[in-house]
Amino acid sequence: MNEQIISQEGYDKIKNELNLLSTVKRREIAERIEKAKELGDLSENAEYSEAKDAQALNEGKILELANILKNVTVVSNNGSKNEVVMGSRVTVRSSLGKEKTFVIVSFNEADPLAGKISNESPLGVAFLYHKKGDEVEVETPKGVVNYKILKIE
Repeated sequence: MNEQIISQEGYDKIKNELNLLSTVKRREIAERIEKAKELGDLSENAEYSEAKDAQALNEGKILELANILKNVTVVSNNGSKNEVVMGSRVTVRSSLGKEKTFVIVSFNEADPLAGKISNESPLGVAFLYHKKGDEVEVETPKGVVNYKILKIE
């Protein structure tokens, strides 16, 4: 896995989820397995099978999150209003005349419907390190769209 950049907020979110899965969720699943064992014959015990499946899924997610945390670099916006960086709120106008505001976030925080775009998305990559007034060209599924950067917060 290549090293990726992430905001402090995104890092904290992953770390908190990892902590929850490794402590609370792990304990809950262990209790389910113990209760299922008390029911007797494990070969035909649906509760036991389901608990073991949940355990495998939980352990897989723990490994995935731990691996992500090992391969990220935490960056901060540092209040840059001169150029678009991680954490920047960017207001742009498209060649279609529409004005939109986006926040550049890490891969795990992206929520396009809320205006949060990944720094790895075509829009995010196009906006990064540009300044107010710059025009950028973005290849979208509907074709090439030009954007003018109006404001950086």
